[in-house]
Amino acid sequence: MIRTWIRKLLPNSEQLDAIPILRRYKSLFDHPNLWAINRRSVAGGVAAGLFCGLIPGPFQVIGSLLWVFVAKVNLPVAILVTFYTNPLTIVPLYLFAVAYGQLLLGGLPGDAPIQHAPDFSLIDMSGYLHALLDWTLSLGPALAVGLPATMCTFALLGYLFVRISWSSTIRMAVIRRRRRQIK
Repeated sequence: MIRTWIRKLLPNSEQLDAIPILRRYKSLFDHPNLWAINRRSVAGGVAAGLFCGLIPGPFQVIGSLLWVFVAKVNLPVAILVTFYTNPLTIVPLYLFAVAYGQLLLGGLPGDAPIQHAPDFSLIDMSGYLHALLDWTLSLGPALAVGLPATMCTFALLGYLFVRISWSSTIRMAVIRRRRRQIK
């Protein structure tokens, strides 16, 4: 079963104790929901990852860790889902957030002119990040409204998607089991 296979991949208490930095925070990592594979915990982890994935800068994983420790949801899922944003996807996601913000502010998406996004450069990563920050700041109020709204919308949709798909999978399994029992 998939659950058993996933549980084998997750670290146990002894493996966490082997990491010196984590020993100090063992009480935080010991909560069973952080490693639970159930619909509530996984859906919460997806929501945390989707929300925190849009946090600007390198604070996405830290944000998802804070969410996980407060809400007691699945830690590995939350961290993995934050990586849906990367240097290639962040610009389209922020453009979507700007359009969403313009729509929420009463305008139509595309009303305000948007500067051309900086070209991705693996060679000059610091220059790219600086240009990306300047470009982000130039987007103004539409981004200030649209980014938190997008974060909340993605988190809610992700949470609902996992809960509904998990429940429908269970319902389908029950229906199949009942059909087999009738035959």
